Amino acid sequence: MAAESSNRGLGSELLVQKSNLISLTDDGDQNIILNPSFDDGLNNWSARGCKIALQESTATGNMLPLSGTKYFAAATERAQNWNGIQQEITGRVQRKLAYNVAAAVRIQGNATVADVSVSIYVQGTNGRDQFVRIAKLQASDKDWVQLQGKFLLSVSISKAFVYIDGPPAGVDLLVNNVVVKHAEKSPPPSPPDFSNVVYGVNLLENSNLVDGPDGLSGWFAMGSCKLSVSTGGAPRVLPPMARESLGTQAPLNGRHVLATNRTTTWMGLAQTITDKLQLHVTYQVSAWVRVGWSTTSIAQNVGVSLVVDGKWISGGQVEVSDGRWYEIGGSFRIEKPASRAFISVGGASPGVDLMVAGLQMFPVDRKARFKHLKNLTNKVRKRDVVLKITPSESGDSIPAGSLVHVKQTKNSFPLGSCIERMNLENEDVVAFFVEHFNWAVFGNELKWYWTEPQQGVINYADADDLLAFCKQNGIEVRGHCIFWEVENAVQSWVKSLGKDDLNAAVQNRLNSLLTRYKDQFRHYDVDNEMLHGSFYLDRLGNEVHASMFKTASELDPAATLFVNDYNVEGAADTRASPETYIRQVLGLQAGGAPVGGVGLQGHVSAPVGPIIEAAVDRLGSALGLPVWFTELDVPAENEYVRAEDLEVVLREAMAHPAVEGVMLWGFWEMLMWREKAHLVNADGEVNEAGRRMQMLKEEWLSRARGTVDDQGEFRFRGFHGDYTLEIVTPAAKKLSQAFTVDKGDTTLEINIIS
Repeated sequence: MAAESSNRGLGSELLVQKSNLISLTDDGDQNIILNPSFDDGLNNWSARGCKIALQESTATGNMLPLSGTKYFAAATERAQNWNGIQQEITGRVQRKLAYNVAAAVRIQGNATVADVSVSIYVQGTNGRDQFVRIAKLQASDKDWVQLQGKFLLSVSISKAFVYIDGPPAGVDLLVNNVVVKHAEKSPPPSPPDFSNVVYGVNLLENSNLVDGPDGLSGWFAMGSCKLSVSTGGAPRVLPPMARESLGTQAPLNGRHVLATNRTTTWMGLAQTITDKLQLHVTYQVSAWVRVGWSTTSIAQNVGVSLVVDGKWISGGQVEVSDGRWYEIGGSFRIEKPASRAFISVGGASPGVDLMVAGLQMFPVDRKARFKHLKNLTNKVRKRDVVLKITPSESGDSIPAGSLVHVKQTKNSFPLGSCIERMNLENEDVVAFFVEHFNWAVFGNELKWYWTEPQQGVINYADADDLLAFCKQNGIEVRGHCIFWEVENAVQSWVKSLGKDDLNAAVQNRLNSLLTRYKDQFRHYDVDNEMLHGSFYLDRLGNEVHASMFKTASELDPAATLFVNDYNVEGAADTRASPETYIRQVLGLQAGGAPVGGVGLQGHVSAPVGPIIEAAVDRLGSALGLPVWFTELDVPAENEYVRAEDLEVVLREAMAHPAVEGVMLWGFWEMLMWREKAHLVNADGEVNEAGRRMQMLKEEWLSRARGTVDDQGEFRFRGFHGDYTLEIVTPAAKKLSQAFTVDKGDTTLEINIIS
């Protein structure tokens, strides 16, 4: 997650690994690339800042392309990594259509491995240039590999080129059989069958450690460590995050597994669960863990993992620091059948004894949780309202028994999305955005590396366009972000500065951005991902973060200033536990930083409601600050599973009083950072995840019907937001009026003049 997040936003790209989804065989006119296998020499191809040459595979022997064709092209005398080979595709590529791209690539020269990319350059009819990274992978000098990805263009096209580049200067780039085709629409998936899932039970064998001569029946040691059962000292209650799902259970018996002679971090206890896993089911895991302190006083990271056919999947982590028992919790699921799967607990340093008690694994009953959350939402997001209908000055009145119809037109809860400047060129994307969201955040256009890629060359044109669009449509905007603490999200010229010059650049950035946009952005993420990076901290000292907040507040006092980070809500990253986040915020406040909000990015997989709730509970109770989900996306191959994942987080957010808004990190296929997280397919069709969001938005609009009572009143309880009222008297006289239900704990009285 850290690597993905720190690279997010540096381009519209998909990092695509080798696969066989796209045939490298030329299928005639389906391929918009001309002369794709270089059978016609270098016709239709040109060099991009270097030279290109045609080579014959049979002449080199070991250079046979993947497709078995005779020729390939070599980009030589490359002086920059952007040098490569290109073909103009103007007139053959269309906007708002999805395309698959594939090419066979390898390298030759002064490197054995190097990154190779395929990209699209488009000049729009509006004069704007657009560069879209389609795919990137590591190529070698040993074998051909397939570079593969997808793209979708929104802009009206004046010129378009596809190009391949990437390796360092001096390394030759070899290319063969380039394919660009219309992407075929995938057949709709089937909803998963959960009819045989049994909820409320622990699926692990012998969790109470009483079976077998040594109490370890069903368990095995990872590696050469030794397992034994101790009969007392462990907690006798289920961990809190497991209690709701498992319900009333017999208390734990105090037994725990002790793992000793651990020589590597992954050693610990494990149990095979291959026959217990069902596809697409979300499983929650929970346990008590402790480490021995005779050998070390250093805090230890303990994790529970699912190992599927050799692949390790994190199911939760916790930092264990003082000899006490700690709760560990998390979740996982599988999307494909497994030959072998087992659950394992390990992670502490070699030589540190590990203790585990009450390990549980159980399927999550999301439907039961949703019913519970509906009741909470009605308490948290609604208000009692009384419409007091009084006569007009002319004496007209509404008699008792008149029909009343109350309809909510807009829920005021902030629900927004990421949007980028290039999205504005696609009228379908714009229409969906305006219809469904009332807040926005810019994907890249406000970030420092975007507004000042070279020192002193500042360009706010894209941000200005997006801000004007939001104002025109009555959409509030978050400012993301002033700084980004992760080093590989910092532009190279900033990295090259010494301490004094860097400090001056930081101040210039603050003054430039916040003076220009004073009172324009409701929020700012001041220094993004401070739990996962330390670029400015390492170079400017411990006071820099508080100073950023204080200066930002002075320059734009109306903006609420946020911390913003990822993995806090998922219990799977010890760097980003709620407790770590709380310590960071309290430290900032102690330094005078006016922190006004807590951002949970929400890049989640297999989310579990009680785990999310526990994180928000801790943050809310310790800090008393509003919590926002700022970058929510939920990738899942099956759109029905994705829909449930999305519903989990949206319902948890709506039901928790500390949460004051949710922002999605995009919604349109191929216009998002993470794949398989979209709500709308590339062709504009709303998928099951999008329909689920629409369903929830409809559920969160109140309606009420009835009659005026003898006191001239009508009472209802409704969600916060905007309403229309229509009253029809027995004489068919109609009265219409608009009103707003604001937040509040007392009954709202609204006077309706007849």
